Amino acid sequence: MKIKKSALEWCRAPFDLNMQNQVKSLINKETELKDAFYKDIEFGTGGIRGIMGPGTNRINKYTLGKVAQGLSLYLKDQFRYKKIKAVIAYDSRNKSEYFAQIVANILSANSIQVFLFNSLRSTPQLSYTIRSLKANCGIVITASHNPPDYNGFKLYWKNGGQIVPPKDIELEEIINSIKYNEILFEGKKDKLTHLGKNTDAQFHKVCISLAKQKTNSKRDIKIVFTSLHGTSINSIPVILEKVGYKNISIVKEQSTPNGNFPTVLSPNPEEPEALKIAVNQAQKENAEIVIGTDPDSDRLGIAVKNEDGDFILLNGNQTMMIMSHFLLSVRKEKKLINSKDYIASTIVSSPVIKKVASYFKINCILTLTGFKWIGKEIENRKNENFIFGGEESFGYLIGNKIRDKDAITSALLACEIGSVLKCQGKTIFDFMIECYKIYGPYKERLINKIFTGKSGAEKIHKMMSNFRKNPPKTINESKLESVEDYLFSYKYCLKKNKKYKLNLPKANVLIYILKDKSKIAIRPSGTEPKIKFYISVNKKNFKYNNWKLTELELEKRIDSIVKELKL
Repeated sequence: MKIKKSALEWCRAPFDLNMQNQVKSLINKETELKDAFYKDIEFGTGGIRGIMGPGTNRINKYTLGKVAQGLSLYLKDQFRYKKIKAVIAYDSRNKSEYFAQIVANILSANSIQVFLFNSLRSTPQLSYTIRSLKANCGIVITASHNPPDYNGFKLYWKNGGQIVPPKDIELEEIINSIKYNEILFEGKKDKLTHLGKNTDAQFHKVCISLAKQKTNSKRDIKIVFTSLHGTSINSIPVILEKVGYKNISIVKEQSTPNGNFPTVLSPNPEEPEALKIAVNQAQKENAEIVIGTDPDSDRLGIAVKNEDGDFILLNGNQTMMIMSHFLLSVRKEKKLINSKDYIASTIVSSPVIKKVASYFKINCILTLTGFKWIGKEIENRKNENFIFGGEESFGYLIGNKIRDKDAITSALLACEIGSVLKCQGKTIFDFMIECYKIYGPYKERLINKIFTGKSGAEKIHKMMSNFRKNPPKTINESKLESVEDYLFSYKYCLKKNKKYKLNLPKANVLIYILKDKSKIAIRPSGTEPKIKFYISVNKKNFKYNNWKLTELELEKRIDSIVKELKL
C-alpha cells in the first residue's frame, strides 16, 4: 500500500508529464513497481548510483535533483559568506550529459558558481580540476563500471577526494529533508562557466609528471589500448604519444564513446570478457601489453604475456604489487626512501601489499573498501609522503596530486614499467614472478553473487547475518584463527578466546583468517545488488621453483574454499 501511494504521488505535479506517464505504466506491474519505489535510493559510497528510470529507488532528474538541491544547501552552510565553486564532469553513459546539465542548473539556481566540462571527461581529471580551481566540491555523473542501464552521481570535496564521514551523513540528512517541489531546476546562466581543452593540457602534464620514468629505454613496446567506449580515449593516447610511445594500436570498435557499450557484456576491465577484443587484437599484432579502462577511467585492466607467450589479465592485487614494488625500487636506487614514505591499500585486498611495505621498511596504511578512504588518509597525512595506493578492484593512484583512483596515470606507469623492463631483457610477467619469489606466491579470486530488487537485498542481509553468527570452524581443512567484524569493530582470536578493537569506521565487512593464512573477506557491494567474496591464498615458496605448478596448487585451494562455502 505504501509503495503504491508513493508511486501515485509521482503521477501529479511537481513531476513533469513524461515522468508521470512513466510511473503510470508501472502501476499494474507489481514487481517493477516495488523495486522502483520500495525505498529511496541511498546516498552512499560517495554519492548515489542505480538503475535509470522512474521511482524513488531509481536514477532520474528528481532523485538527482534532491541530491543536488540538498548539496546546494549543505555547501551554503559549510562555506558561509564565501563564493562557492563546484566542478561538474560526466562520462559516456546514456543521459550523463543530460543529468550533468540538470545538476549544473540546480547548483547555479542556488547561486553556486558552476564549472561544467563542455564534453565528457574522466573522474581523475575531475579530481585534479577541483584542486587546481580551488573549488569547494566536484561532481561526476557516472556509474563507473556498472552495466549500461545504470548511472549515478559521485561527489568530491575541496581536497579532490570523495566525500567521507561525517560530511556524507550530514549531507544525507539534508537530502532526505528535501521535498521534490523545493528543487530549483531553473539555472542562472551567469553562474555557469564551461571548461574546455585548455584544462586538458594541464591535467596531462600532471599525469606525465607522476608516472614518467627517467630512463634510457626506447619506449618501443607495442601497446593495444581500449577505452571500452569511455572517456579515456581523450587522454591516454595523447599522453602516451607525448611521452614518446609510437606503437599504440587503438581498438577502433571500442574507441567511440557509447553508453550502450555494444561490444561488451559489461564495461568493467576486471572482467576478462571486457578485454577480449583488445587481447585478440594484441595477439594478431604481436603486441606486448594491453591496457583498458572503464567508462569514467578510474579502473585499469592490464593484460601481459606469460612465459608461453599467451596473454593473461593481471588481477588488481598483482598490478598493485608490481606497481608498488617498481616505484619503491626506483626510490631505493635513488636513495630517496625515508621514514615518512607510505603506501596504502584496503582491508579486502591481498596481504601481499603489507609485505611490499615491510620489504622497503615503510608504512602500509590499510583502509576500508573504497578509494575515498585512501584519499582521506592522504589528506590527513600532509606531513608524510604518499607514494602509491591501490585496491583489488583495479584502482591505483600514484602521488597526491589526484585524490581518487586514476586509470590515466596508471596506464602510463604500466607502459613505463614495461619499457624499462624490456630494456633489461625482461617482461612485466617476469617482474611479477620476481616479486612473488621475494614475498611468497599469492593467488586471489573475487566471487560475486548477484541478488536484485527488494528480495535480493533481503537475501544479502540474511547471508551476511549467517556468516556473522555462524562462522565455520574449518575451511579447506584449515582451522579458523580469527574473525574481523568491521560492523561491530572487533577482531576475535579463537585460540586466545579474546576480542581486540578495530580502529576503523564501522562497515559491513567480515574477514576470516585461517591457520594456513588464507583470507576470506565478505561484504555487500555499496553500488550494486551483489554480495562479494574476496579470497586470497598463499604459500611460503614456489612448488619445484615453478610458477605454473604453484599457481595450479593455489587455484585448487581457492576451488576448495569456494566449494565449502557453497558459492
